[in-house]
Amino acid sequence: MADEMISLGAKLAQHARFQPNAPAVSCGETTLTYAQLHRRTNRLARGLAALGVKHGDLVTLGLPNGVGFVEACYAIWKLGATPQPVSFRLPKGELQQIAELAETPLVIADFQHAIDRPLVTLADIAARADDDSDLPDATAAIAKAPTSGGSTGRPKLILSGQPGETLAQTPEIGGWRMKPDSIAVLPAPLYHNAGFGMMMAAIAMGCHMVVMPRFDPEATLAEIETRRATWVYLVPTMMNRIWHLPDAARARHDLSSLETLWHLAAPCPAFLKEAFIRWIGPEVVMELYAGTEAQAVTIISGAEWLEHRGSVGKVSVGEMKAVGEDGADLGPREVGEIYMRRPEGSPPTYQYRGATAKVIEGGWESLGDIGWFDEEGYLYLADRRTDMILVGGSNVYPAEIEAALEEHPAVQSVAVIGLPDDDFGAAIHAIVQAQGAVTPEDLKAHLADRLVSYKQPRSYEFVDEPLRDDAGKVRRSALRDARIKPAETAA
Repeated sequence: MADEMISLGAKLAQHARFQPNAPAVSCGETTLTYAQLHRRTNRLARGLAALGVKHGDLVTLGLPNGVGFVEACYAIWKLGATPQPVSFRLPKGELQQIAELAETPLVIADFQHAIDRPLVTLADIAARADDDSDLPDATAAIAKAPTSGGSTGRPKLILSGQPGETLAQTPEIGGWRMKPDSIAVLPAPLYHNAGFGMMMAAIAMGCHMVVMPRFDPEATLAEIETRRATWVYLVPTMMNRIWHLPDAARARHDLSSLETLWHLAAPCPAFLKEAFIRWIGPEVVMELYAGTEAQAVTIISGAEWLEHRGSVGKVSVGEMKAVGEDGADLGPREVGEIYMRRPEGSPPTYQYRGATAKVIEGGWESLGDIGWFDEEGYLYLADRRTDMILVGGSNVYPAEIEAALEEHPAVQSVAVIGLPDDDFGAAIHAIVQAQGAVTPEDLKAHLADRLVSYKQPRSYEFVDEPLRDDAGKVRRSALRDARIKPAETAA
């Protein structure tokens, strides 16, 4: 049957049988064929079993991007267990909280934190077994269990509602517009839900997946050109850094092989989106909006976006609606909180561990995003409700200010927060990572004809480190707390 499902491990075995010498995953100079990936993950699965991993376990995985990350995931799946990915830069305290939530038997990582779970490396696992023959087939009840701190900064696990399985028959074109002959470049972190899902899709499709160990703007362009990549995933922060390269640096790389460029995970400033559409092509640039919870999804092509500037698309899976503060459904162009509902009759798409969903009557759920729909059903996002700043009675959305500041050629990344103010209730404060010499006066002049006065920052702070993580996420609440609490303590 065309829709027959098999385990992720069985799918890898199928590729190893039918295209053993085809490249499966590459990182730098290292490439594993499908046959090699299958055999190596058989051995690692046995090593994990020897270390106590069993069917149904969540296994915390804190490895950087690389071939090893993919190997670890498939070894876990082959035991019927679930990969539980975390950042390889995770501090000890947060790792401990997540490991406790996951009840993981061990943590696969290269860092050395003293927590109450065994920490093992891939070499440790491989040393526990030397048999790379096939294992009994097993299907994980939960395909993945990524983390999310959301706006609170407190970690939670989002357990997928889908089991670890995929189509037995490889489709001609699959999810994310991938094809079996796609060459997919992934510079984004695999521990983040979007990158992780795309990794799963690429291997299930039988593509050649090229993982970059870390993002570098020109190296990414070079990788696309050298590999003749047909597919790439970027977050808007990466797009911004690529766009801030000198014109000559961008021009010297041939990107004509690209058929699809996906971006998601964070808001994309309109100027940046349009720049990429004009550069790469309107049919190549694709955007998706959804939560890791995956109740509903919107998708928009570059061509559609030019007709609906600023939109994240129309709903393609499930349902969405805007709801007012009084709980009433809103009409076109009325701004409210966006609620989502999974397709009627479908099973739950996720389960939280460590948090409770925000649900209203009818099974509608909110992730905290604010936005509105136009008359044609296209969704436009404003920001997260928790990040909204109330300035003298006016609602100010940080993402709008950040997008305007990121148009300045010297701005690498920016986060906008509200600080307490006796007069207006909150004062807008911009934290800026810049390249080259730039002053608050320069940025004020830049914003003068872009934002009304009450939306312009009252103060600026310059920092050296990036304000968004590798997945393009920013925790504005943590940045705000770091600036408010010391002052409160001193008082």
